[in-house]
Amino acid sequence: MSGYRGRGVHGSTVEVLGARIVDGTLAPGEVLDLNAIGAELDVSLTALREAIKVLTAKGLLDARQKRGTFVRPRAEWNVLDSDVIRWRQESGDAGAVLRDLAEVRSAIEPTAAALAAQRRDEDDIAALRAALAAMEAARDGLARDAADADLQFHQALLDATHNELFAQMSVFVEPALYVRDELVHDHTVSDPVPSHQRVVEAIVAGDVDEARAAALALLEQSVADVSRVLAEEQGER
Repeated sequence: MSGYRGRGVHGSTVEVLGARIVDGTLAPGEVLDLNAIGAELDVSLTALREAIKVLTAKGLLDARQKRGTFVRPRAEWNVLDSDVIRWRQESGDAGAVLRDLAEVRSAIEPTAAALAAQRRDEDDIAALRAALAAMEAARDGLARDAADADLQFHQALLDATHNELFAQMSVFVEPALYVRDELVHDHTVSDPVPSHQRVVEAIVAGDVDEARAAALALLEQSVADVSRVLAEEQGER
């Protein structure tokens, strides 16, 4: 997922203000005191305005004459933005974030798998198998590598629909994978390779019903893993 950490003063200002808006420290409708924020964060008004432009593009802030710069209502946020999703997760909202994403994915990916079983070509099959091999290679590696391989797989699946709109649906998949990755890190979860392999086998065989069922089962396994990890973490508190 994208992020502004490590991008200097501008990036750190985006991170601080974005997180404060999403966790409610800066409430909807609240007008920002730019001079006070600049002094607190030790940033120039120029750097602060650049950060505000970024947050305005994400739907978190707006500016009006005579009113100033203010926090927009939550309903107007770009909730699909990867940084907004990450800030929600970091504010303790991981369960709701993953639930919302899982529900949307369950409406998209089983149908995508069924279409892929009908329309896949040799290049699509090669891409799916390459992604599956990357997932296998990342089993005992870095968590980020595993998430990258998982995203590679799901993008290959969406591409195999040969539907340009489905191919853009990774906007829902990418944040779900990276939030899940961060959440389940250091926890024992199900091996994801067999469930993904079942999807590939069904697509290669051209079995529409099995591809749909396998994609749904894959999502259900992921939800079960996350639910268990969240329960474990709640029990540790």
